[in-house]
Amino acid sequence: MGNLTSLARKITLVLFIEQSLASAGFIAAATLNPIVGAKLYDHAGWAGVPTAVYLLGAALAAFGWGYVNDMIGRRGGLTLGLLMGVIGSGIAFYSVVIGSFILFLVGMVLNGTAQAAVQLGRFAAAEVHPPEARGRAISNVVIGGTFGSILGPILVGPAGIISKSIAYEELAGAYGVSFILFAVGVLVVFFGLRPDPRELGREVAKAHPETRSMNESARPILQIFNTPPARVALMAMAFGQMVMVLVMVITSLHMRDHQHALGAISMVISAHTFGMFAFSIVSGRLADRYGRKPIILAGSATLVMACIAASLSPDVLPLGLSLFLLGLGWNFCFIGGSTLLADQLSITERGKTQGFNDLMVGMASALGSLSSGIIYSAVGYEAMAIISAAVALIPLLAALTWSPIGKPMLQAAGEP
Repeated sequence: MGNLTSLARKITLVLFIEQSLASAGFIAAATLNPIVGAKLYDHAGWAGVPTAVYLLGAALAAFGWGYVNDMIGRRGGLTLGLLMGVIGSGIAFYSVVIGSFILFLVGMVLNGTAQAAVQLGRFAAAEVHPPEARGRAISNVVIGGTFGSILGPILVGPAGIISKSIAYEELAGAYGVSFILFAVGVLVVFFGLRPDPRELGREVAKAHPETRSMNESARPILQIFNTPPARVALMAMAFGQMVMVLVMVITSLHMRDHQHALGAISMVISAHTFGMFAFSIVSGRLADRYGRKPIILAGSATLVMACIAASLSPDVLPLGLSLFLLGLGWNFCFIGGSTLLADQLSITERGKTQGFNDLMVGMASALGSLSSGIIYSAVGYEAMAIISAAVALIPLLAALTWSPIGKPMLQAAGEP
């Protein structure tokens, strides 16, 4: 067991570093995606389209990555995914320079594909840990996003200055930053993620016969999500993501319309992403100690409050606080939901089920992004925030009506 524990810690550390680099790349680009979309198409209603395409690419790729991870391992899947991010960022950089909206969307699809692979890394951390430590394992990977939440937006301004002097286009710089960070991530995963988490996960499953066995036959995906805990986990992640994206995606354009500078916009987005990731270490430990349901409830309630607060003022400080709470609510829903789903799966069910889960989460996210620009153009930012608050009530009610059976971290996977 001692050797398994040390290897699990090493794998989690590598996944943390990879998550940090990738998050910085994704967030640097996400800060400007709505502005680039509105500029290249010359219409505010299309501001959410690039992020929607990015998220749709992530959604459609997630299910496939689940099977890829089972076939070539978690290391191979993550390496390939990050390579897609390198290519996508390069295409996005070039498209901004030449002013091609269509080519920019191609880059967004590839970056979304990369993001889907990176997101599944949290489950790789969970499978190399015993049930009572899964929440902490997932949170220790997700917290890598804190690095991205700080570094990504900070790099946008300087990268824009460099890009303007070299390529005569300020907005292209963020995508050059993403290119470099993804490339470093490829090297970290390829050389550092050994042994493969898939193989170590089999050893952990053998050492914990009280959980679902690797020898059990895999249930159909729909049967798994027909159980209350898996269904609540999916709803927490999907609707939490949708609400977060609805508000976050359009906030940069909302601030731009109120004449805020890029630096102020980056600060608000940085506060949001800090809320998304910085408290992961707390939420994971709370999920392990008190159970998954209370964390999901707290996250959903925080999302409701954040959306209402965002509708009150366009000033930097109130928006920064609202977006911080929005990120925190998402974090609790994401960590609580991910851990709850991991509890329900045997070794033979993990790849495809986790991929399908992230497919549904990505579809909800893409719908939120696409809707944000349309709603913003039609009724404004404040009304859109109130609509988002109503959506956040869905996972709140789902968790309230579910009663866990047994110990929080060892609930039976087939719980009726």
